[in-house]
Amino acid sequence: MTTLARAAAWLACTALLAGPVVSQTPDDSLAERVRRAEEAIERLQRQLEEQAQAKVQSRLRNAVEVSGLILVNGFYNNARVVNSDVPLFVAGAQDTSGLPNSHAGGAIRQTRLGLAVTGARALGGQVSGGLELDFYGGQQPSGGGRTHPLLRIRTASARLTWPHVGLVVGQESPLVAGLNPVSFASSGFPAFASSGNLWLWIPQVRLTLEAGGRVRFGVQGAALAPMLPSPQPAFLTEADSAEKSGRATAQGRIYAAWGSEDAETEIGLGIHRGWIATTGDSLLHSKAFTADWRIALGRRVAIAGEAFFDGQALGGLGGGGIGQNLGLGGVPVRTTGGWVQLDLRPTFAWGLGGGYGFDDPDDADLPTTGRRKNVAYTAHVHWRPGGGLLAGFEFRRLETTYAEGTLTANHLNWFAGLAF
Repeated sequence: MTTLARAAAWLACTALLAGPVVSQTPDDSLAERVRRAEEAIERLQRQLEEQAQAKVQSRLRNAVEVSGLILVNGFYNNARVVNSDVPLFVAGAQDTSGLPNSHAGGAIRQTRLGLAVTGARALGGQVSGGLELDFYGGQQPSGGGRTHPLLRIRTASARLTWPHVGLVVGQESPLVAGLNPVSFASSGFPAFASSGNLWLWIPQVRLTLEAGGRVRFGVQGAALAPMLPSPQPAFLTEADSAEKSGRATAQGRIYAAWGSEDAETEIGLGIHRGWIATTGDSLLHSKAFTADWRIALGRRVAIAGEAFFDGQALGGLGGGGIGQNLGLGGVPVRTTGGWVQLDLRPTFAWGLGGGYGFDDPDDADLPTTGRRKNVAYTAHVHWRPGGGLLAGFEFRRLETTYAEGTLTANHLNWFAGLAF
């Protein structure tokens, strides 16, 4: 029996049995109590019907939660950049047509939709899953431009969880780079993409073993689909050189964590290894050592970040090496990078913070036209007055180094939206 049904039965009994014994006749008093009970039951039945209509269940009776974010972004860039609404780096060649390099516009393609499935059990564990979509899969080649965005799967996974073991199958962030900065200006490409964030959502199988009490220690391993940063045809996919290696990408991570929810702190170390086919019998290697951290100073202050060292051929992880995977003579581009962000929540409604990220490939591996370093600085102010409403402003400065020197661009982004 549901809570509302139990409340209806209780109110009915109360209405029938309670009430002052005054000058009314017994028949009048009983009739009045019956009338009040019927009205109460009718009201509660209407509420039960409304609740049943609003409830979402899957065919297998699992609980399904729908969520999303309707997001409108306006932007301004004072120089030519790669990807104008969420810029990654400063373009090496500025517009020489005589038209301004600065530009402004608006977009809605970072709007997101999500589904979460819970409430099932199998093999002695809890079963859950999730799907998140956005409209950042490009745009139809038409006069409408960004007003015809293509739907894209961000993440999609099924999870099986026991007290100290977790299994994930699906498309998620890399095991060794699972964090993303706080940003409403940059979620189609997460903030610091191509400047230290190895973010790309990749099909994978992941196993986690965890032990401990107040402080939890974990060991994780994952096999990921091999990836290269090369574009695919419009419809039929083709095998790239990473897939032709015949080997899955392997990642491992150890971590320590304590606290919960907004006050949770977690620190991890990881290793990444991938393989790329080349002519002959040899294979090229994609590799990196990584570190990640989210340090909570209470519930209102958090410092998060990631770093990678001794990296090479990391373009397949979301633009590592500033999107440059192989360089001169087909050698893997060696690179080092990372990002850090401070996020403050002084009140429930207001949030502010800033961050820094960089990706610094080895110049010796690059052609003369290559991108030698990319640096990003960010600052944000977010306002959430309640009811799912949000608005704010974010600033980003990009500094991209080429053989001729360093080019800069300032990106301003203002947004408004509704979370549900």
